[in-house]
Amino acid sequence: MASLETSYYLGIDVGTGSARAGLVKADGTVLASASQDTKTWRDPTDHRIFEQSTADIWKSICIAVREVISRSKVSPKHVKGIGIDATCSLAVTNWQGQPITVTRGAQLGELGERNIVLWADHRAEKEADLINATGSSVLDYVGGTISLEMEIPKILWLKRHMATERFEHCQFFDLPDFLTYRATGVRTRSLCSLTCKCTYIPGTGWDHAFMSQIGLDAFVQNEFAALGTDVLTAGKPVGDGLTECAAEELGLEPGTPVGSGVIDAYAGWLGTIAARHEEEGEISPSVSLHESGHRLAAVAGTSTCHLVQSQEGIFVGGVWGPYRASNPCRELYRDAVFPGWWVNEGGQSSTGQLIEFIISTHPACQGLKDLAKDQNKNIHEVLRETLEGIVQAEGVTSWTEAIAHMHFYPDLHGNRSPIADPRMRGSIVGLTLDSSLHDLARKYALALEAIALQTRHIIDKLNNAGHSIRALYLSGSQAQNAALMRLFANTCNMPVVLPRSHSASVMLGAAMLGRFATICDPPDPATALWDVMQEMTPPGTVVRPAAGDKEKKLLDVKYRIFLESIEIQRRWRSEIDAVAN
Repeated sequence: MASLETSYYLGIDVGTGSARAGLVKADGTVLASASQDTKTWRDPTDHRIFEQSTADIWKSICIAVREVISRSKVSPKHVKGIGIDATCSLAVTNWQGQPITVTRGAQLGELGERNIVLWADHRAEKEADLINATGSSVLDYVGGTISLEMEIPKILWLKRHMATERFEHCQFFDLPDFLTYRATGVRTRSLCSLTCKCTYIPGTGWDHAFMSQIGLDAFVQNEFAALGTDVLTAGKPVGDGLTECAAEELGLEPGTPVGSGVIDAYAGWLGTIAARHEEEGEISPSVSLHESGHRLAAVAGTSTCHLVQSQEGIFVGGVWGPYRASNPCRELYRDAVFPGWWVNEGGQSSTGQLIEFIISTHPACQGLKDLAKDQNKNIHEVLRETLEGIVQAEGVTSWTEAIAHMHFYPDLHGNRSPIADPRMRGSIVGLTLDSSLHDLARKYALALEAIALQTRHIIDKLNNAGHSIRALYLSGSQAQNAALMRLFANTCNMPVVLPRSHSASVMLGAAMLGRFATICDPPDPATALWDVMQEMTPPGTVVRPAAGDKEKKLLDVKYRIFLESIEIQRRWRSEIDAVAN
């Protein structure tokens, strides 16, 4: 066996807009990384539609991996394991692995490039409503309400719109599982993807009655071959590793072990949750696996996913996860990442995307870009400086006070957690006839505040149900937004731990799976994986709550108003629907 000094692990991370690869040493040092943009198709007549291509994504992965090997100057023979994560998007192929079109219209179900229904695609609202109306016990494992972002509603949409003979020739993958299939030629599925997005119940498997009830009885008849029956926990080796074809495309060695993949947010959890942190020149001590149950990982990019695990299953209404408390069977819906542990997953469908939307649609956006260019600064830096100028000019003590009479409800793309309502929409109170840079800066601060308030809402729901979250562990592009990190700490009243590299954490989590795939049958897989995580996670930094008394009180009041705005919107909707319908 090669020594750890000459062993390197490849992490492949497929996000919403790019494929990233990184070569990592056993101590977590990233030797080289590269990324390649991926395509997303939208429908100009339907804002709900988001589609991608497995061929385009695989091409981007290959370019990124070859670039990493070239930059690192490491021989492919020293790449000992590969881990893959990707968004929880639905990939559709025929039985030969060729892409099947998911675009509505006459081409639906034919061979074609656009064969991924992206996680953000909201076409399956009616199908999700139909599933939720069944009252099936399957819903207990997704917080009581299935999301239209999950795979089964999307598959049901395809079933209802695609010719029967075409649908029968399809197989369906959560994207991480398609990529391990593309790499190894083996149709195994990951427990992470199947349990979290596809209504699969570990210990029991697929629910035959549920599938027949919602109109997917064809899956029952073919014994679920189209969805997968060979299931592995995170990081377990898939087949015999890279095929000859995949190895040639990637520039690696055939047979290189490939670990069973995870959804990208779960890779972010792997890459951050075991971190120690540096504070006042001291490094915090290592902790046991048990401590992970008190840490909430927030993987924050285009959207945000919130992940926490527990040794006992905890049912949280509106938050995806293990089982209803009255359910006596405790062997179900666990092992999504760690064998023997349950995971709850909350989320916000639009956060980074929301911030970009607030900026890009404001009349002062172009002026902001021009000013940033003239000053050789990032637009976020200009906005922060503008807000500090407002604070000083108005004689207030914080951004929160500067926007005290403005309120923003942020669910422009529906609510994922903790109320699980895709019909929720955004609203702003406190608008004026101002279209200046100052107004844009205030609305920017308001968007950050709303994201933080909603994060507090999710944490409160988790803790009130039985979790005991004491710290927030951030990764993803938003972790570089210092103002937002301070808001998280002050609004949620808990420390926020930031990774050494906000951009590398998810990819690092994938590389950990690559290393775990090389460990032969450890007697205690959970402890073995935790040991890998501790060894490969570099220390981060910590942001502690620092709000003054006035800002604390303002944030508490604004949180109560935030919660009230949910009830008001739902009541107004009900009143309108009673007349309109």
